[in-house]
Amino acid sequence: MARSFAQLSFDERRIIARLHERQISQAEIARTIRRDRSTVCRELKRNFWHDQVVPAAEGYWHLTAHQMAAARRRSYRKLVRNPLLRGDVVDRLKNGWSPEQIAGRLKIDSGGTFRLSPETIYQFVYSREGKEQDLARFLPERRRKRRPRYGRKPRSLVFPIECAIRNRPEVINDRSQFGHWEADLMIFRKEHGSANVATVVERKSRFTLLFRNNDRRSRPIMNQLINHLGPLPAHARQSLTFDRGLEFVAWRELESGLGASAWFCDPQAPWQKGTVENTNRRLRRYLPPETILLETSHDDLKALCQRMNDTPRKCLGFQTPREIFIAETLAETTQSV
Repeated sequence: MARSFAQLSFDERRIIARLHERQISQAEIARTIRRDRSTVCRELKRNFWHDQVVPAAEGYWHLTAHQMAAARRRSYRKLVRNPLLRGDVVDRLKNGWSPEQIAGRLKIDSGGTFRLSPETIYQFVYSREGKEQDLARFLPERRRKRRPRYGRKPRSLVFPIECAIRNRPEVINDRSQFGHWEADLMIFRKEHGSANVATVVERKSRFTLLFRNNDRRSRPIMNQLINHLGPLPAHARQSLTFDRGLEFVAWRELESGLGASAWFCDPQAPWQKGTVENTNRRLRRYLPPETILLETSHDDLKALCQRMNDTPRKCLGFQTPREIFIAETLAETTQSV
């Protein structure tokens, strides 16, 4: 089985398709065509036909797979064969252009005679040559490994339109009603681990809560939110506003755990939750990105939280967030007695 790598032939793909349809294991298919098991696994993942219009037509079809592989090699070779084009793409990546912007501008500059898809640029960025140049760090959203193209879940299903910030009631927008919060994560240098700090701010009083997370998994973060906000009376925890980060995909836990609703900023618009963004800027004076968070104790975070809540704010008439928060909490509680 040990041999120098060569692209799969049409006949090999036909055998793979036939055996895969019979539900033969990938290991057995690999032995049949005298290939490594990883080659078969990669082939089935990369050239599996996804049909969003007719789901029943999905599957691994050898003719389609062969055409997909050939098209991928042709588009990828545009950047491999053409050093001037490759240099232009790399320069624009380093200047902060996204693959979509590069492809769109290239079409204009060439008068429509030359086309390069954003997908081709992404493939080049995550190729061996792209990794050697560390091109992924110039992308708007960097990942160590690219997610499968058809394995990405549409965010619209995770964050439904009815929860979009444009549908948030005006009493929340104008801060006239108490008990509505904004939440975000403060991220630190990658080399210091994946620990982060959650910032939770009440919109009317600017009262701030801080707690540390060991990673960015959504469910533990939601559980921490429930634990910190749960002891408050119901009118003090009516809703939370988040951005569309994956750390907030388990937001439905809040409905059962707190009875609170959730609202979400538009894509790429974290400024729409300006209260918590402004709070994060203030906190960065004490928690800069190079902070080794695992060396920061819970008492340190508690002391920082107290400092934030006991500092007078001009927007509050120079009262402190703690004073406003207590007054609003007691006022509603007293009325209900």
